[in-house]
Amino acid sequence: MRDSAILITYDKEDVVKEAIALCDAAGYEIKKIIRQKFLNKSKFGLGEGKVEELKEFIGSLRPDVIIYDEILRPSQNYNLASTLKTKILDREMLILEIFQRRAKSSESMLQVKLAHLRYEMSRAKERVRLAKMGEQPGFMGIGKFEVDVYHNDIKNRMNNTKSKLVKSSKQRELHRQARKRIGFKTISLAGYTSAGKTTLFNTLTGERKEESPNLFTTLSTTTRKIVLRSTEILISDTVGFISKLPAYMIDAFKSTLEELVYTDIVIVVVDSSDPFPELRKKFRSCVSTLDEIGVNQDKIIFALNKSDLVPEEEIIDKADQLGLKENKKCLPVSAVTGKNIPALKSLIYSILENQPLLNEKNEIAKQEIKINHED
Repeated sequence: MRDSAILITYDKEDVVKEAIALCDAAGYEIKKIIRQKFLNKSKFGLGEGKVEELKEFIGSLRPDVIIYDEILRPSQNYNLASTLKTKILDREMLILEIFQRRAKSSESMLQVKLAHLRYEMSRAKERVRLAKMGEQPGFMGIGKFEVDVYHNDIKNRMNNTKSKLVKSSKQRELHRQARKRIGFKTISLAGYTSAGKTTLFNTLTGERKEESPNLFTTLSTTTRKIVLRSTEILISDTVGFISKLPAYMIDAFKSTLEELVYTDIVIVVVDSSDPFPELRKKFRSCVSTLDEIGVNQDKIIFALNKSDLVPEEEIIDKADQLGLKENKKCLPVSAVTGKNIPALKSLIYSILENQPLLNEKNEIAKQEIKINHED
């Protein structure tokens, strides 16, 4: 049985949709959604009048947790928890809970642990100060730890976790060097979470890797070999991106994400069926994250996935608004139906072999050119 929750989020449809998906991925059943224009009031994040309304909802709905779709300062979390007598989860902690549920490999578990410790470190001093003021719910029993003891405990655990991740990173580097010596070309799939990366990975490789509409199905990198025109290529699936993902979380997954820096091609999978405002937000989040970790823009292919769900004219319009209409490395695909997958493979092959894009002899390539260059 899933824990129940009241969700507090912004009054925007795309934001509400993502917040609901996050709650679902974390295993919470939403009993009530409270939409607000602002979530940055100094004392509670909310206005005091809305906090009083919350008390009434809590009395009737009796939720296990209040989920706040924004980053809360420790003092705001404390004020809400003390006033409402209910556990409070802000956006960062909610994402960390999802990571903990999804982590399966030893490396991804270490990455989640490091992200959680960094979350704690940034709040350590304030949490100890608040803990001394009295017992409060949702603060994980900090009790009477002194600031330096608590701070040093977190720091030591972080250093221990980092050292283990460094070993994983070195192992990855050895694997990359081995692949380079053998002559393997490499491809990595990237993109916003739930854009269909894993489905595309399965379509390209013939794998049966777990697919799910939930967020963050993939946390650890999976690599498989495919053959294009007798050329062996390694393709990897990576963790999905999400808006407002804190820098420390991105850094915690650095050993996974660094594969995107060293790979020969990065295929950015975009959900073309999203309404454009949502699509634009996700696209910008992906591009900015790739830029932040140092991915060369010249090696990116944009795969507009789920094109079977969208009229061709709409895809052309969306590509134009995203600035991709003239991009020769952009094409619509459907990982489910196989639409344009041969064209995607041909594009991959032509880039890896430094050959020009396929010409008019390939009918699927003609559709690609039409969408990329139609006036």
